[in-house]
Amino acid sequence: MTKKTYARPLTIGALAGVALLTVGLPAHAETEVAEPSEFTSAFTVMATPDQVINNDGVATPGQSGATGTFTFRINSDQEIICYDIRLEGVTGDYQSPAKTATHIHQAAVGQPGPPRIAFPNPAPVGDGPRTSSGCLQGPFTTGVVANGADTGDGFSLKQIEANPSGFTGDSHTVTSPAGVVRGQLSAIPVGGVDTGAGGAAASGIHPLAATAAVGGVGLLAAGAVMLRRRHGSATR
Repeated sequence: MTKKTYARPLTIGALAGVALLTVGLPAHAETEVAEPSEFTSAFTVMATPDQVINNDGVATPGQSGATGTFTFRINSDQEIICYDIRLEGVTGDYQSPAKTATHIHQAAVGQPGPPRIAFPNPAPVGDGPRTSSGCLQGPFTTGVVANGADTGDGFSLKQIEANPSGFTGDSHTVTSPAGVVRGQLSAIPVGGVDTGAGGAAASGIHPLAATAAVGGVGLLAAGAVMLRRRHGSATR
């Protein structure tokens, strides 16, 4: 299978985290890959506007009424992370000094921190739900640097597995540059029924996102969620 180097330009803006400089995309970046046959861990994020903070760690609520459901499945042996992201109630264009505006940051609750992985922004931009699904293989890059290095440089997915609560998922927009929604990673079981990585293929809606939509954001945070996985590979 042919691997594709992932790089998508974005408008420059503010980013929650340490002081960062914008740079061009490094020569070696993550690649879009097929889903692996197995995962070593899985995590969910229930992202809300009230959890957003700015560069100084000050509460800076994002867009009222917006929500985000992030599901990450990791094979840390191969440095592959598969993602299913769904944003609801988000309006306006994306904005970030990183190469995309949707990230995993290394940041504890109530603290700023640098982005470690940049994901394709959920689409389409508009008033309806926005979704993004796929798999990326490291080494990871974000397109911004701190202390002379890209903030993804040297990052390993094993760091997430060792301390998931020390990482947060978020997305940034023009009207909410510090973050439109944000939430901490929480471990969920790996395994379950043989379906698609991106959710139910017929509907295009990930089962975790559907659960959140029907039962509310608190349902996933309150209990374990069995993760679905597809066997075999498919190009993205």
